[in-house]
Amino acid sequence: MRPATDPQALRVQQALGPGFSVVAFDQSTHTAQEAADAIGCALAQIAKSIIFRSQSGKAVLVIASGVNKVDEKKIRALLGEKVERASPDFVKEMTGYEVGGVPPLGHARPCTVFLDEDLKAYPTLWAAGGTATAVFEIGFTRLAEVSGATVADVAKR
Repeated sequence: MRPATDPQALRVQQALGPGFSVVAFDQSTHTAQEAADAIGCALAQIAKSIIFRSQSGKAVLVIASGVNKVDEKKIRALLGEKVERASPDFVKEMTGYEVGGVPPLGHARPCTVFLDEDLKAYPTLWAAGGTATAVFEIGFTRLAEVSGATVADVAKR
């Protein structure tokens, strides 16, 4: 683990501000499991960013625990319209980041954000830092603040 120097990771570092460190690994952190393996934390501590496209064409970010699958019906109920998984091109256009490195903040365009309430159980979380090898550590309350998220039950049970 070393300080991240990639321009995308530095954008995330700037959005986070002082007190946080975006770090990079030599191995991939593209998937939640890869990130947990690289960091040495529980899969459930990974705050994965999943972008959906709403029926009206807006980006919806769901920050979910690494062990959870997102229940699209719950997202539809929270949002008031249908959603579908976004294409990689839509993700890049709306966030400015590639799939596998999408951070929970600092996106190119504003989006609606929901934060998995299951992440409350962990004092330390890890989220993508702008690339498929960069991450940062953060607490649940601070993640909710910096992402502008609404905390909700989003997990498929």
